[in-house]
Amino acid sequence: MIVTVGNTKGGVGKTTLALNIAIARAMLGKEVWLIDGDRQKTSLTAISIRSDSGKKPEIACANYSDGRTLLSQVKLQQPKFEDIIIDVGGQDSSAFRAALMITDVLIVPIQPRSFDVWSLENIGVLIGEARSVRNGLRTCVLLNLADPGKSLDNVQAIEILKNIGELEYINTIICKRKAFSNAAGQGLSVLEVKPPDKKAVEELKTLLFAVYSE
Repeated sequence: MIVTVGNTKGGVGKTTLALNIAIARAMLGKEVWLIDGDRQKTSLTAISIRSDSGKKPEIACANYSDGRTLLSQVKLQQPKFEDIIIDVGGQDSSAFRAALMITDVLIVPIQPRSFDVWSLENIGVLIGEARSVRNGLRTCVLLNLADPGKSLDNVQAIEILKNIGELEYINTIICKRKAFSNAAGQGLSVLEVKPPDKKAVEELKTLLFAVYSE
């Protein structure tokens, strides 16, 4: 299964989500490949830190910011892996468009701020173009880096997200917690940090169930 975490807007926490998803799947014994489709190579850097520390399970990772290279490499390497996680975005890039041609599930993380929510119009255009040439693309959106609790920003954003035709709203809120950023800085998932942040762990597990159990 190929899952892409992407947004044409930067700063929405996509890399942290992609890293957590990839590690969580590897912890289940899956053969996982994390593809960094961003020129900044943040996912690749995190996995390098993880590798240098000797942390298990090991995660295969590569950086392909060029769309043609990403497509060709996935087609070549896909039989080796049970799960492929692609981290793309921050802009309308060739890597993002390429990922939409091959992914099974697109996860779009959004911060609960009006500017972030309304930026989804650009994503909708890309999804529409992808669906015009392929079938079977599931597209999901969720609140990420959200305010803890039922803030007005969260409530208003959810109402908007529930009514965007191109995107399925995942009823999972990932809050802005130090556990996520601290773990990512060490190349870890919140599932691995001791002592665990129980709320962060529960949020991640809820997202994983929504993506992989349907």
